Amino acid sequence: MMRSAAGRLLFLLLLLSGGYSAFAQDPEFTQFYANPLYLNPAFAGSGRCPRFVMDYRNQWPVLTGTFVTSYASYDQHFDALQGGLGLSVYSDKAGEATITTTNVSGMYAYSVNLNRRFSFKFGIQGSYIQKGVDWAKMVFGDMIDKRYGTIFQTSEVPTPSRSYPDFSAGVLAYSTSYYGGIAVHHLTEPQEGFSSLPKSYLPRKYTVHGGALIPIEKGGSRKATAYISPNILYQQQLKFQQFNGGLYVIRDPLVGGIWYRYAFSNSDAVIVLAGLQHGIFKFGYSYDITVSKLAAASGGSHEFSFSTQFQCKPKRKKFRTIHCPSF
Repeated sequence: MMRSAAGRLLFLLLLLSGGYSAFAQDPEFTQFYANPLYLNPAFAGSGRCPRFVMDYRNQWPVLTGTFVTSYASYDQHFDALQGGLGLSVYSDKAGEATITTTNVSGMYAYSVNLNRRFSFKFGIQGSYIQKGVDWAKMVFGDMIDKRYGTIFQTSEVPTPSRSYPDFSAGVLAYSTSYYGGIAVHHLTEPQEGFSSLPKSYLPRKYTVHGGALIPIEKGGSRKATAYISPNILYQQQLKFQQFNGGLYVIRDPLVGGIWYRYAFSNSDAVIVLAGLQHGIFKFGYSYDITVSKLAAASGGSHEFSFSTQFQCKPKRKKFRTIHCPSF
């Protein structure tokens, strides 16, 4: 399940209830364009020159250590491969590191210029995932005495960790002002439970995203320094659905944005974003204002992003970069 408030709470309740398997969930980033390889593997090499990205997210900070995710990626385009290569790694910790996930992924995205104004990228991704649980922080039913509380040793012998491969794919279409893509993660739905029975499969995640860069000053889309950029994001994983809609306002070197995230079963959050672009560096901060029934208890979510888009010597061979926000 995706990390809506309801989904994440359900995940912990299922696991802490004593079962070894539960429906898995993917970490979520509010600044999804700040983590392009995580959003869609077809973004690999989309900026041509080397690009380095880092992101840190702390969800529900009032509840210490509830969900903390750290992410880093590197990608660039290679003419000899007619596409881009990317590498990413993230670490996700839930419940004060009771549940930990480490993911290392490699991507390749093939580039096709359909005509002078429209291009495609097709991406594939292979991942190695390791998931672990600190069972010492768990309490099982056979550890509890009705009178004296938790005094016994459990007879359960859970598996401390599990590792498995995972595969994803995506497609990206773009022109000078419009862009959109579709990605499918966890194509093979790997088994990631901590016991053989019952089995727990990682459900496929479907992502649809799109937007536009609309210049608000003269000079054309490539020369303008001020834009408005409406964007949408839809994701579905098993029965859980989520929709993000919002708007960036860009005037170099400043970026601002406001978003609304709706989890279909409930209104989840209003999101505000502030960013700074200076030279090859970009910094972003966003805050999720929880508007569901968990608002008073959660403390919202903080997310920080940093990226470096290095410069490189232009090639004779024409390459069309994707002109879209980076936060």
